[in-house]
Amino acid sequence: MKAAFMNLFAEIRELVITCLDALVAEGRLPAGLNTGAVTVEPPRDAAHGDMATNAAMVLAKPSAMKPRDIAEALAEKLTADPRVDMAEVAGPGFLNLRLAPAVWQGIITAALTSDGFGRSDMGQGQKVNVEFVSANPTGPLHVGHTRGAVFGDALASLLDFAGWDVTREYYINDGGAQVDVLARSVYLRYLEAHGQEVAFPDGTYPGDYLIDTGKALKAKVGDAYIDQPEAVWLDDVRSFGTEAMMELIRIDLASLGVEMDLFYSEKSLYGTGLIEAAIKDLDSKGLIYKGKLEPPKGKVPEDWEPREQTLFKSTDFGDDVDRPIMKSDGSWTYFAPDIAYHYDKVQRGYDQLIDVFGADHGGYVKRMKAAVSALSGGKVPLDVKLAQLVKLYKDGEPFKMSKRAGKFITVRDVVDAVGKDVTRFHMLTRKNDAPLDFDFDKVTEQSKDNPVFYVQYAHARIASVLRKAVEAGIVVDDTTLAGADLSGLTHEAELKVAQKVAEFPRLIEIAARTNEPHRIAFYLYEMASEFHALWNRGNDDTSLRFLQDGDSSATQSKIALIRAVAVVISSGLGILGVTPADEMR
Repeated sequence: MKAAFMNLFAEIRELVITCLDALVAEGRLPAGLNTGAVTVEPPRDAAHGDMATNAAMVLAKPSAMKPRDIAEALAEKLTADPRVDMAEVAGPGFLNLRLAPAVWQGIITAALTSDGFGRSDMGQGQKVNVEFVSANPTGPLHVGHTRGAVFGDALASLLDFAGWDVTREYYINDGGAQVDVLARSVYLRYLEAHGQEVAFPDGTYPGDYLIDTGKALKAKVGDAYIDQPEAVWLDDVRSFGTEAMMELIRIDLASLGVEMDLFYSEKSLYGTGLIEAAIKDLDSKGLIYKGKLEPPKGKVPEDWEPREQTLFKSTDFGDDVDRPIMKSDGSWTYFAPDIAYHYDKVQRGYDQLIDVFGADHGGYVKRMKAAVSALSGGKVPLDVKLAQLVKLYKDGEPFKMSKRAGKFITVRDVVDAVGKDVTRFHMLTRKNDAPLDFDFDKVTEQSKDNPVFYVQYAHARIASVLRKAVEAGIVVDDTTLAGADLSGLTHEAELKVAQKVAEFPRLIEIAARTNEPHRIAFYLYEMASEFHALWNRGNDDTSLRFLQDGDSSATQSKIALIRAVAVVISSGLGILGVTPADEMR
């Protein structure tokens, strides 16, 4: 099967362009037309056809012709192709197409024979760095990190599926004051492990998760730090505590099915010349200067000083104000190591950078985009995705689970309650920048209203049909099914299922282009809906049942159709990091 057939919409668009070229060659259209804006996509109303093209609308003005005249000429050319059964002009000049059943039957064969149906080479092997989670190493991941972790991991899988060379990266924020607070909190648990009564001052981390870390520190150093001043133990306990917390975080990520390619330490930027090199690069471009910032309106940010500072000309790259990178006392601002970190990413040769931030970091987007644009000379795009908040509910009420972590609900609390697959799928049922409600009752109920159940149920139903077919002595391996006679699959309900299968490659490219993996979850729900509708039609119309008594040929053709559905559901769930279900419990 040729690669072009993998995306039927792209193939039909090529046909449209070929027909337009023929009209130009015949003198019916002027030469030199730009067809870049010509699209072929599903019509808004499925009753109008299988596909629609805007070719006549976008070419009318440059052609100095009426859209309907172009559409009628184009329809004449398109219907000469055996793939097109009907081309009908609608409205001012849109062209609706209906394709021959053989085209949809061919899609089933493609899904069963292609190595990775839906995969794309759109990324052209470009290197993309997806940085996500990057929580402070001061405790286990909480539920607020779950969404960013799932979103970032699914996005990375989507881009890989669409042809990019992807690196999943975690930035360890171990260079700031929060790790000193962690060290002091671990030290208190260390004293507690020695039998001392301790109190946790405001600002420390009182969570139970540090109890074992305190005991582990005791096992390592004994009583060496008892009654010792902070200067004696702070550095060692900071490193010990940070590594212990990163181990917890790795376990949390593993519970979600997330595996990072690289953990990058903020601390490695200090004392190594990396920050200085990044600032020097900007300075060489005339983008660093000494100056004073106007006092901001409203809330005063922590990096503002009413005195001369070293500033980065971020306004040259679309930011609202220039940003301080060094304070008046000569110390770096929080922004400086972030610049250096992204400078290092650019130096590592990435063609594209993606950062997944929490919703509370929205104010950081413009300055980071400005910095990367400046550092890369505008050659490396940075896309920043914000993961909005998750609200937990149970029995319709805000839900608070165990306080094992002190002040927050952990990732593992959620995964232990509903499982990895339910957690991941539901986290992707909304666009990343829209708030998400996570109702523990609704995400586990077995109904059409629960997307993860509805999709999994479709896959499990198909697996059940295949098992029954095997029990009946029918051969249902993919090679055999791909060679089945599919010409009998002409019923409207069957063709609708095949048409939804055909949308998968196009959907992958759209989702990858926009960095929106939630589109996969939406598509899978629609795919499951079409399958379940066909299943239900079979209750009334025996000719639509997948197992046709005494007719193994018809059975194989119908099972080929639903096996193609299983292929796209399995692939789509794989991108989302969800394991397909072969049976429901």
